[in-house]
Amino acid sequence: MQVQPYLNFDGRAEEAIEFYRKALGAELLMLMRFKECPDAPKGHATTPGTENKVMHSCLRIGDSQVMLSDGYCQGKTSFQGISLSLSVVNEAEADRKFAALADGGNVQLPLSKTFFSPRFGMVADRFGVSWMVIVPGEVTTKAGKS
Repeated sequence: MQVQPYLNFDGRAEEAIEFYRKALGAELLMLMRFKECPDAPKGHATTPGTENKVMHSCLRIGDSQVMLSDGYCQGKTSFQGISLSLSVVNEAEADRKFAALADGGNVQLPLSKTFFSPRFGMVADRFGVSWMVIVPGEVTTKAGKS
């Protein structure tokens, strides 16, 4: 069993795909536009001007896959109550990825050392997607034991 995030960018999916390719080194695995749908439901007409929008796409980010769409293409993107956690191998990579995601976005918690990680921070990217960037570490208790 697998759980995969499916993000609807409401008209900005292609921009998001390019952003994640540059910021995170994401690899585009699949992209289908609304006009390419082989069996659109009967009576379902694509809203004029949205034929070239992304009906479905899939990105590989590290070992994970994230699916993206333009959804209803109404420009009302809202990502609330969810964050994507990006685990990286070291502090230098955390700094790079965090800075890339923060470009045009909003830093919610600057990268810093925590009791559970040598480097952890939270940022909402330019699309409003919340990310937690973390270098995995051992959790320590107040007594200093793992």
